[in-house]
This record gives sequence, C-alpha cells and structure tokens, in this order.
Amino acid sequence: MSPVRMALEIVFWVSIALIAWTQVGYGIALALLAGVQAPAPRAGEPGRERAGRRPARAGAFPNETDMTQPTVSLIVAAHDEEAVIAEKVENALALDYPRERLQVIVTCDGCTDETAARARDAGADLVLELPRGGKIAAQDAAVERASGEIVAFSDANALWEPDALKRLVGAFEEPDVGYACGQVCFVQALDGARATNQEGAYWRYEMALRERESRLSSVTAGNGAIYATRKDTYIVVDPIMGHDLSLPFKIVKRGRRAVYVPSAMAREKMVPSIEGEFERKRRMMSHTWPIVLRGGMLSPKGYTLGYALMMLSHRVLRYSTPFLYAASLAANVTLVAIGAGTLYTVTLALQIAPLAAGGLGGLVRVRPLLIARYYVFTMVSPVLGLYDWLRHGTPASWEAAEGTR
Repeated sequence: MSPVRMALEIVFWVSIALIAWTQVGYGIALALLAGVQAPAPRAGEPGRERAGRRPARAGAFPNETDMTQPTVSLIVAAHDEEAVIAEKVENALALDYPRERLQVIVTCDGCTDETAARARDAGADLVLELPRGGKIAAQDAAVERASGEIVAFSDANALWEPDALKRLVGAFEEPDVGYACGQVCFVQALDGARATNQEGAYWRYEMALRERESRLSSVTAGNGAIYATRKDTYIVVDPIMGHDLSLPFKIVKRGRRAVYVPSAMAREKMVPSIEGEFERKRRMMSHTWPIVLRGGMLSPKGYTLGYALMMLSHRVLRYSTPFLYAASLAANVTLVAIGAGTLYTVTLALQIAPLAAGGLGGLVRVRPLLIARYYVFTMVSPVLGLYDWLRHGTPASWEAAEGTR
C-alpha cells in the first residue's frame, strides 16, 4: 500500500469515527453510563454513603412555607416585543410561586415600540429602558437591579408552566448547584401542512443527552427560554457570547454543577421553516465560535476528566462535524479515483446520499427528506457562522426569528 493511500485512509476513517462518535456513539455511551450508575441518596438520608451524582431535585425546598422559599428575580430581556410582552408578564405573575418572593423584571434593549408601556401595564415590578446593547448587556443590567437570591431568565415568547419556577428553583436545594435549566417544548407556529422545520426531532434527542449529562455530571449547554443561577454565581460574559453555551461550563469551572430539570417546562414557538431555522442557527453559530475559540471552552482548567470528555464529545466535535465531513468526503473521492476498492465506492455513495436527500427535501415535502434537509442545513450552519464571525465580527444585538411571535 502506498503512503498516499495509507494517509487518505487514515484521514477518512478517523473523520468518520469522530462523526459517528459525536452524532451517535456519545449518546449510547451516556445512556449506558447513566443506566449503570447507582442512585445517590437524598440529602440528609441516614445510614448510607453518597454513591454518586443524582438528578437535580425537581421541586421546592423541603419544609417550605411562603416565607422560607428563596426570593427570585425573573428577568425578561426584550427588544421590540410589544406583541407578546404583556402575555409573558401575565404568565410570570401567574406562576405557582409566592408573589411576595417573586420580582418580575423586563429590561428593554433599545425598544422602539410599546414594549415598556405594555410590560408596566401588565404588572411587571421593574421595567428598565436601555440603549441598544444586546441581550447579554440587558440581562447584566437587570441582574444588577435584581433583589432575588436566585436570578431566573426567560425569552419574551416563552410561556412557563405554572409549576415551572418552583421546580427550577428546587434544583438549588443542592448546595453544589450553581446553574439550572428547564425543558423547552417547541410548538409549530403554523399548521403542519405549511411548516417544514424539523427542530422538534433534533431537540428531543438533545434533551435526552442533556438529562443524562446532568445525571452523570453537569450539562454542557442550556437554553434561553428557561434557566436560572444563584445571584452570587452569575457570571458577566462578553456581550457577544450567549448564556446558553457559556454559563454552564464557566460555572462548572468555578466548582459548581450545571443541571437540567426536565419537569420545569416552558413552551415556545419554533421557526416555521427549515430555511428560517438555518438562518437562526447560522446567527447562533456566529456567537458560538467566539466562546469555543477564545471564551475558555477549550481550556481543560477547572474540568473534571469526565466533564472534559463531555465537552469534547458534545460540543467541540459537534461543531467540528462539517469540517470532519469535508475531510472524509475529500479523502473518499480521492480513494475512489485511485482505485482503492469497492468499499470506498459504497462509502462514497453513503456520504452523498444525505446531501442528495437534503436537496430533494426542498422539492418533495415528506418527513424523511425534510429531516435530511434539516440535518444538512444544521451541518452547514457552523461553517457559515464561523465565516460571518471571522469576516465582520458578531453583533451583540439580535432580532427575533420570523414566525416565532
């Protein structure tokens, strides 16, 4: 075998193995590990040694009364959200949580509409009107004015279930928990005949991974619709770096856990079309790459070995998938060209198949082809997000995705 062929085969098989690991193998490994892990005792349970991690407590503090539950500031950062902000504030005030222990803050990020007035009319405790600085800057300003021991965050278009806050706050009964996120259920903004986005299928898999990461150690990312931190563990990050990805691992580096509470549920409209979802993911990836490359994610300092492997498997390799795919495809084409054997003709066909199916998904709207199209667009978005960031930087400000309000 020639050195050229050997090098091509190494590139091909290593790339394929890494893709298979991050897309499928990692999930299987988490399921196996979570399945064999012995459940740990509840805090204060007599006569047993602590056996390991357990899922975050999904409820309020023990022996609670209205005046012993922790105070909470629920923060909603909003830019031109007059269409939904009143419903959001009313949803927050209707939560099953002692009203005197809850502060609802709406922070308006350069709003040019009636967001502030409608938030006040709906009963928000504090409305901040700020110049346009981006979501993170708006949240930072709200945290400075927050009176709660816990600061919780939500999107303006996310509606929480009545018990969601109580369940989310219950995670902080554990003294080593510094961050907790809940579960988002995406609902179609349009009827099924017109909507094409397949985010729901992806999100269900992502939530299963998150539940197992939380059970074993800590989550590697959260979501913006429903999450909370202790006020004294809140971290101010670069305004272009979103909380969803940066807060969990940074809080882990400071010695606390970042957990997932699936029973703390919120609902949010998804982007109706795959193309609209692609634009949203491209924008998100332009915020993600700064976190990965200069935000501290790649530094193992502060990680346990297990959490470092989680970050590598679920985040770094996941975002690197399009580059791994390009390397494997280029090696595969070259191996076929030099006559390396039938095996590589078969693997080339298998690599091209999802791309072809994704292309057909734009013409024939059947679910398997739409899922393939969603997957292809999801794989391309990190490349274009990186291009956007390197070419002209990432703005701190944001616009609501079309069709989600």
